[in-house]
Amino acid sequence: MSFFDKIKQGLTRTKQNIGHSFEQLFAGELDDDFYDLLEETLILSDMGVDTALEVSENLRKKAKEEKIKTAAEAREALKAILTEMLTVESGELDMTNRPAVCLFIGVNGVGKTTTIGKVAARLKGEGKKILLCAGDTFRAAAADQLTIWAERAGVDIIKQHEGADPAAVVFDALSAAKARKADMVLVDTAGRLHNKQNLMNELNKISRVIQRELPDASRETLLVLDATTGQNGLIQARQFKESAGLTGVVLTKLDGTAKGGIVVAIAKELGVPVKFIGVGEGVDDLMPFEPENFVEALL
Repeated sequence: MSFFDKIKQGLTRTKQNIGHSFEQLFAGELDDDFYDLLEETLILSDMGVDTALEVSENLRKKAKEEKIKTAAEAREALKAILTEMLTVESGELDMTNRPAVCLFIGVNGVGKTTTIGKVAARLKGEGKKILLCAGDTFRAAAADQLTIWAERAGVDIIKQHEGADPAAVVFDALSAAKARKADMVLVDTAGRLHNKQNLMNELNKISRVIQRELPDASRETLLVLDATTGQNGLIQARQFKESAGLTGVVLTKLDGTAKGGIVVAIAKELGVPVKFIGVGEGVDDLMPFEPENFVEALL
């Protein structure tokens, strides 16, 4: 199945939720009713009120400037507007200076550990040497779960006993990465609630270890969000961005939500790229995010 087909299949619930509205929308005239229905449809897709109004206003301007008269032309213009909103910056993981380090953060239950395993499998398949770090030492069996993924992906893992200092595990992983000439270390972290200052302090401690041991390394901090939480996920994301300095977002369980428009709201409001999206349970169902294909499937 092609990337586009997987995205399209993953957005089935969203399309069932708003598909009829889009069909109705692009069958009519470009009048005030058209823009009212457009705003309503985008809000129903969970883009949020502010984003939906901005998209509608941008389309009005574009239609006027480019003398767009037909619904078919308006659809293409809408695709261009949404694609531009989603293209914040490069969605590629930065591995310029190796070994690079990628921290995965987010609350419990969003699929963080599974996401790390899938990213590891994808990078290994691209010929990269990947090392996993079991930095979540608080959750029972978190290291065991990550070990299973390491075995599936065929990559090494560094871990310690439950309750160990996460920063110490990260130190071991960075030492191993240097010795083994790894391309990237993928670090699992404890599911931390955004209002727990002590857990944020722990994340800062990990960052200091990375800065000390690999000062020139390329670094990523990816927030893993569950798409089914919709606007609540966006609230989480804002607070994590303030505390953790995000470089990107991974959106899981997109196939489980009828409100896939949350992707647009996240990219616009946070100003960080969506790096990966999850559209199924399989190891190949976590894919690099491609704005143009996503918008094409959505519309």
